[in-house]
Amino acid sequence: MRFMSYRLLLPLLAAPLCFSADLKLGFIGTDTSHVIAFTKVLNDASNAEHIAGAKVVAAYKGGSPDVESSAKRVEGFAKELSGKWGVEIVPTIGDLCGKVDAILLESVDGRAHLPQVKEAARCGKPMFIDKPLASTLADAREIARVLKAANVKWFSTSSLRYGEVATEMKAPDMTGAMVWGPGPTEEHHKLSLTWYGIHAVEMLYTLLGTGAEEVAMVSTPAADEVTAKWKGGKIGTVRTLRPYSEFGAVVFREKSVMPSGAKTKSSYVPMLREIVKFFQTGVTPVPNEETLEIFAFMDAAERSKARGGAPMKLR
Repeated sequence: MRFMSYRLLLPLLAAPLCFSADLKLGFIGTDTSHVIAFTKVLNDASNAEHIAGAKVVAAYKGGSPDVESSAKRVEGFAKELSGKWGVEIVPTIGDLCGKVDAILLESVDGRAHLPQVKEAARCGKPMFIDKPLASTLADAREIARVLKAANVKWFSTSSLRYGEVATEMKAPDMTGAMVWGPGPTEEHHKLSLTWYGIHAVEMLYTLLGTGAEEVAMVSTPAADEVTAKWKGGKIGTVRTLRPYSEFGAVVFREKSVMPSGAKTKSSYVPMLREIVKFFQTGVTPVPNEETLEIFAFMDAAERSKARGGAPMKLR
């Protein structure tokens, strides 16, 4: 009987173990409203949009004293995370590492991302890096290099990649697209599109894919407009408006033109689902190479603006 029982147990012993416990997530940076919005969806099972499988358990405040929107909000959001949601506030990124299974780098200041990535890479934990990945193309490339060397899987995206425009307007016979959205800038982000225009750029890339070759940008106090040529002949245009605007798009097809509605829908929830799935499976939903091309696109746009709108190749 003992022998037969052991044989019956063999298939169970060989099967992969399944864990029902939620993944423990940690924030780097509490200076953005994203940390509150994300925690509400992940930690509150009574929330109609609740995503099961992961909970925020710890956070490192970070913060940038020379960026007003960071300095004014970092303490308040940290206090709400701790007091309302029971999230442990830790003094260093090193302390965060031992408490979590995965990391969401949320610091609003793209300049802070490279030094924070260098610290977090030592943890070896998968990482989502919120927009903007960095403040410069050089930093974006160095982040990719550091994480590859540390064998850390990562991805970065805007929630607009999963919004109504990007998911419902893509068509197989597109010849080009024009997208628009808010375009406020921040003086410390030398690639002006990284601060907020990156949302519209992500929309354009979700529609057209990679392959931009040449970019031209003109700028006024009220708006920036970027026009780019893609391999194969597609033309993509991004217009960012100041101080703010709705998001929208027009998709050009071979025999028709398809405009978006006056007010398009977007939400953090679809992006959060992809983040949790990424942490669970290790499958990157947005290729790192596409994210780096987006930064090369914004870098070329900035170089074009500095030269009065002259077309610039992507570096």
